[in-house]
Amino acid sequence: MNLGALVSETRNPQTMDLDALSTLELVHRFNQQDTLVAQAVKATLPHVARAVDAAADALKAGGRIIYMGAGTSGRLGVLDASECPPTFGVPHGLVVGLIAGGPGALLKAVEGAEDNPQLGEDDLRALNLTAQDLVVGLAASGRTPYVIGGLKYAHSVGCTTVAISCNPDSPIAHEADIAISPVVGPEALTGSTRLKSGTAQKLVLNMISTGAMVRFGKVYQNLMVDMQATNVKLVDRACRMVVEATGIAREQAQALLKQTDFDVKPAILMALTGLDAAAAREKLAAHQGFLRAALEN
Repeated sequence: MNLGALVSETRNPQTMDLDALSTLELVHRFNQQDTLVAQAVKATLPHVARAVDAAADALKAGGRIIYMGAGTSGRLGVLDASECPPTFGVPHGLVVGLIAGGPGALLKAVEGAEDNPQLGEDDLRALNLTAQDLVVGLAASGRTPYVIGGLKYAHSVGCTTVAISCNPDSPIAHEADIAISPVVGPEALTGSTRLKSGTAQKLVLNMISTGAMVRFGKVYQNLMVDMQATNVKLVDRACRMVVEATGIAREQAQALLKQTDFDVKPAILMALTGLDAAAAREKLAAHQGFLRAALEN
């Protein structure tokens, strides 16, 4: 493949003078380029929606969401995975981030790791991949061998696969069931895909994980009602969520939360139905954790 022909590797004619600009002009130029990202992602939304549904289906089937990538793409996947347990109260390991070269590559580049497709397969084998899992390959270039190797192995196992790339008609797009390709154009700094390409990938990952968790019953209205209240700020947020969802006084919300060990969902159900904590948990379990369904029945 001619890497220089990739959109993400070509020079941007609007930023040829970066080194001659004043600092304010420089950041204006970066900002102008960033305005293109949301529109590029918008063009991919039908594919993103398919990925959200596939992710939710994987979770409902007892599978996992597994991201894999190299460099910036890998780090973004690990970041998204690491934020799911505190945000949505899911166990660690339900959303997994793999980066070429292993955890050490998060802090220091492991040169060459991304060039080995076998490493992608090996990392998925180490997770005991099953057909219920969803595998999401991330590569701004769309041709990273580590990701291609992983997607091919995932396909052989029977997994649904997603590819996220910032080049059109990329190799990883051809390896996946669902291809998401926001074409953001050449980077302001040639080839630095941590810029627009990284931003586009982050936007897509935000939608996949958050959308899947909405579909998995982890959200009521627009509240993260399965959040883990693990510090002072989050305990306060839990209290505010109960107040906002029910209209009760803050003191009442605090009293209910103490009965549920600061678990927001049963506290809201208790406030709106008069159930005690045990009955609220039982009713939620009967509705697979969906608070709205528990309230409507």
